Amino acid sequence: MINLQHALSGAQWRTSSHSGSGDQCVEVAPLSSDLHAVRDSKDPGGPALVLTPDAWRTLLASLREV
Repeated sequence: MINLQHALSGAQWRTSSHSGSGDQCVEVAPLSSDLHAVRDSKDPGGPALVLTPDAWRTLLASLREV
């Protein structure tokens, strides 16, 4: 079992290429075990959404359709 709190504290965050200016800032980070995390870059201490590999692929596919 993965310790998400530990994984998030050591995450290497980067600003998504889909982020806009102003209030549309999103950061993503790969985690161990093929998980990915997404958070609001304006609130780095706030919550992060952790996605399974299937959920990550679905998110990316949805973004490509926009």
